[in-house]
Amino acid sequence: MNRHAQGLCGETWVITEGAAGMENQCLGLAERLPLPVRIFRVHLTAPWAWLAPYAIGSVFQHLTPASDRPAPPWPRLLIACGRQSIPVSLAVKRASGGRTTTIQCQDPRIGPENFDLVIPPEHDAIAGENVFPIIGSPNRITPARLAEAREQFAGNFAQLRRPSVAALIGGRSRTHGNLEVPAAERLGRLLSKITAGCGLMVSTSRRTSEPAARLLRGSLEGTDSWFWDDAGPNPYLGMLAWADAFVVTADSVNMICEAATTGKPVHVFPLAGGRRKARAFRESLQQRGIIRVFSGQIQQWSYSPLDESARAAARIKALLDARTTAADMTIQGP
Repeated sequence: MNRHAQGLCGETWVITEGAAGMENQCLGLAERLPLPVRIFRVHLTAPWAWLAPYAIGSVFQHLTPASDRPAPPWPRLLIACGRQSIPVSLAVKRASGGRTTTIQCQDPRIGPENFDLVIPPEHDAIAGENVFPIIGSPNRITPARLAEAREQFAGNFAQLRRPSVAALIGGRSRTHGNLEVPAAERLGRLLSKITAGCGLMVSTSRRTSEPAARLLRGSLEGTDSWFWDDAGPNPYLGMLAWADAFVVTADSVNMICEAATTGKPVHVFPLAGGRRKARAFRESLQQRGIIRVFSGQIQQWSYSPLDESARAAARIKALLDARTTAADMTIQGP
């Protein structure tokens, strides 16, 4: 360990509220860096959970009994996401004497200068010297993971008719309401239509309402399709690996970005409502030739696979290297 890092553990800490989408964004960066990773899921007591990202007093005393509790030695790198993670990240930074390098994913809702680097989506329109915007969100999808999943799920998908289409179905999110019954009925009809010429694999999510999932399943009865019934290992990575094209509901930035890492056509099924920022994200991908609106036909087009996680991880590594060099120079003196 370098002398400047004495008192720090040579780890990356990932700190979130435990939501899978947030945690995966942080891991998508951490796993591309040459440091071992520890995961912390933190929850603040009331009223501090409501006041986050702001806090008063000792943040560590505001953690719930069920929360993971960060303690020294402090990490060399901390990557966090979510409102409740922010007071903890700032507290670790202070406790480490400023030596821990702090990275915040998404819009922290406080000044970017509170962190060493902020990695928001471009559509959040945040600017600053230490702000590194990316298209969409980081994720854990890599060619190696897809190759492994392709082999693991060959028994599920190798016999599907080609081309094969993966339908990734979401539901209620921060940007959209539920996948309502009329929309689910329309999506079911469109998916049933494409099975005339394609194999189809469908996965709903925890955010898909039961009525919507039931309608989709009923619409596909008797077709050449595979519908995940929640039994066995989650096939999501296998679907990414085996698909020749995708249909993704518009509510999920994460699912759209993960599908786009493959370089395969991504058709987005519109949903009612949606915030301005979510629309700006999809418009950006349309302008880049990555996504098109799904209207019942599977089209073919090409683009460079979207790998913003690698680009952001390279920026973090450069920051760590620069801080190491500066600390060594300080220790050695003129």
